Amino acid sequence: MTPVARRFFRSAGSPRFPANWVVMGLGNPGAEYARHRHNVGFWVVDELARRTGVRPKVTGSLMAIAVAQLGGVSAALVKPRTYVNRSGEAARQALAWTSVPVERLVVVHDDLDLPVGALRIRSGGGHGGHNGLKSIIAAVGPDFVRVRIGIGRPEVGGAPTWDPDIVADYVLSVPPPVERELLQETAVIAADAVEAVIAHGVAAAAARFNRRGSPPPSGKG
Repeated sequence: MTPVARRFFRSAGSPRFPANWVVMGLGNPGAEYARHRHNVGFWVVDELARRTGVRPKVTGSLMAIAVAQLGGVSAALVKPRTYVNRSGEAARQALAWTSVPVERLVVVHDDLDLPVGALRIRSGGGHGGHNGLKSIIAAVGPDFVRVRIGIGRPEVGGAPTWDPDIVADYVLSVPPPVERELLQETAVIAADAVEAVIAHGVAAAAARFNRRGSPPPSGKG
């Protein structure tokens, strides 16, 4: 556990939502953002909530939260009510209110540098330029699990672009139908992967679910 995380957990009080894990999807709150590429992390939390019959409810101004049973283990499903670049505030609150250590925080997020439909699972690491991860690392440290869903990078003249205005317009837009269908399928598989992380660990989940491009049909486990 990092020094940031140790300092934080020493000051945490009794849990309001006792759980063994926290699963946080990244996205922007509000109906106007719901179908955007940047909200694919929310789609995964919504899928897990649907499977377990719970509904995250808004608690305060920072997050919506519900505790579900995933494979017999309690997991808090969290959707920040902050914008993506302030996700760390919700992550800090979620860990404090559940008494979950940062190593059992699973963050599901979009990734520009993976092809559409790709999936990557790892524990720890940097932010890769993702503003939500920057905020979370600053708030609780880097030692959480990441489930990355590829959304592809926009192109200009057939070449990838890092132009911030073009990238912002791209992530904050609704993908075309074929791409959206692929991302929806990937979100279901990512939910399977989250369950596998909790049941079998990061390495086993990564060995099974890490893949590039178009994924195969979903399978539980």
